[in-house]
Amino acid sequence: MTRPLRFALIADTFPPFRTSGAVQLRDLSREFARQGHQLTVMLPAAGLAEPWTLEQVDGVRVLRLRAPRTKDIGYVRRTIGEFLMPFAMRRQLRRSPLANEQWDGVLWYAPSIFHGPLASALKKASACKGYLIVRDIFPEWAVDMGLMGRGLPYRCFSAVARYQYSVADVIGVQTPGNLSYFSEWQRGPGRRLEVLQNWLDKPASARCPIRISESALAGRKILVYAGNMGVAQGMDIVLELAGALAARTDVGFLFVGRGSDAGRLRGAAQARGLDNVLFFDEIHPDQIPDLYAQCQIGIVALDPRHKSHNIPGKFLTYMQSGLPVLANVNRGNDLAGIIRSAQVGQICESNQLDELVALAHQLLEQVGADPALPARCQALFEREFSVGHAVQQITAALARDAG
Repeated sequence: MTRPLRFALIADTFPPFRTSGAVQLRDLSREFARQGHQLTVMLPAAGLAEPWTLEQVDGVRVLRLRAPRTKDIGYVRRTIGEFLMPFAMRRQLRRSPLANEQWDGVLWYAPSIFHGPLASALKKASACKGYLIVRDIFPEWAVDMGLMGRGLPYRCFSAVARYQYSVADVIGVQTPGNLSYFSEWQRGPGRRLEVLQNWLDKPASARCPIRISESALAGRKILVYAGNMGVAQGMDIVLELAGALAARTDVGFLFVGRGSDAGRLRGAAQARGLDNVLFFDEIHPDQIPDLYAQCQIGIVALDPRHKSHNIPGKFLTYMQSGLPVLANVNRGNDLAGIIRSAQVGQICESNQLDELVALAHQLLEQVGADPALPARCQALFEREFSVGHAVQQITAALARDAG
């Protein structure tokens, strides 16, 4: 490559948000800068007093554009806000110093499904290619979960998603199992479909305020869940697992994060009098390594009604920290094959408590008997989930016709 390339990245989450998507995009943007490229991240920002703000963060330009609110509000207001979001962002972009910037490539991140109009406008203005990073196949997963039927709302969301797909020249899905969903899209001229593994950078290591040694779980082997606790995760069986293991005074469960089910799960644990469970609010991503250093097993949970494949960001953080995983996922999920082939934990695809309990006992025993287990976890991370490889793959796809 003879010159640095100029890329625009459109997303709806980025620090100071602490979601896994925000952390992923922060890490991706840092790696673009490390590899010598010029990246500008474009984000919607509700409540800005001015049309736009521009800052430099870790060698990356971050352009925040005033747009309707889409976070922590009701579904109807959120849908309206997300529909208006790309048009508001485009309008404010025209008023910003970057209005006439030319790009060698445009990439954008789903969720959300609503970035298509802005991505299309940027591509046309620069006559460049577009790369869509798909981490969430919506509205299909919502139908799988029973949150939505196939009526008018589904058809509207599906039309929006299909338009976004039509704008892309390259789509990167996170597992081979998701390739088939885009088989019809792939038939279009000049389109390419590929697997773009999830990624994670090496985090800073800040002290975590959660000190297990000073808690009611001191001295126990800790199974930790850190991340969103919502409908898509199907966390109830994990709480049932904690209840089933309550008699083991050497085992404790730690839940750290937020989400639509977090309060309900906390209340259920209190109502059942589970003294082997602790809940904490979400922590800064840089504190995650110190938290995991105090734990022995990471928990992955996905509602069994899912039909698509998903490799949660928390799985990457567990592997990076050398934590084997106990996973309860939908049958056939590609994650099951990864865990089994790399021998980095135990996985339940039946959503049956008895099987999950047996696997938990087995993994707890293995943690004490298999000293090579943490090294296998870290080796899997380095081999498959490097942020450097992700940037090289995206850049190669976008650079083919750049300049």
